Amino acid sequence: MEHKKIIINIGRQVGSGGRVIAQKLAADFGATFYDRELLNLAAKESGFSEKFFEQNDERKGFLRSRFHFHVPLLGESDFYTNDFSQESLYKFQCDAIRKAADAGSCVFVGRTADYVLRDYANTINIFITANLEERVSRVCKRHDMDAEAARKYISQKEDARSSYYNYYTGKRWGYSESYDLCINSSLVGIDETERLLAAFIKLRFHIE
Repeated sequence: MEHKKIIINIGRQVGSGGRVIAQKLAADFGATFYDRELLNLAAKESGFSEKFFEQNDERKGFLRSRFHFHVPLLGESDFYTNDFSQESLYKFQCDAIRKAADAGSCVFVGRTADYVLRDYANTINIFITANLEERVSRVCKRHDMDAEAARKYISQKEDARSSYYNYYTGKRWGYSESYDLCINSSLVGIDETERLLAAFIKLRFHIE
């Protein structure tokens, strides 16, 4: 495959198979895969414990903001000189995302990477969904819980995820206008969805 630096940003519903698809895409394109790995990178960049980033991962409100209002992060702000806040954690994570993207081809899962890297060349932003019944089934197996608990888990996680995304980006999580491509993995399954996405990405970036 022709070597070209590309950045693939994957948004996903809970239980959609988005993380697995992202891993497969990373392997196909020789890209580095980043999901929770970003938390470790952000911790190293900031000098804070990784635990802070884990507790704040893709949700707002872990730390009470010291700001009375918020607009999407634009340009450089003086986060480092402000008292420690949730925005500080987000800034460190953004720095980690950019540093990883500067190093080579990447596949990022969530964490507003599509917004953080909006000015980077050769990026594509994808959102992966799936039928609710299938997502519930996956969550039941993954976390050893019944269907009712799985539905509650999905609802809580997605409420937090969408609030986080919407808050920091000024866009809407899961809405088609926020992405280049949205796809339902239930229609053809995980493997075929990944193959379809890989073919689309090759066309998009003229990769042989």
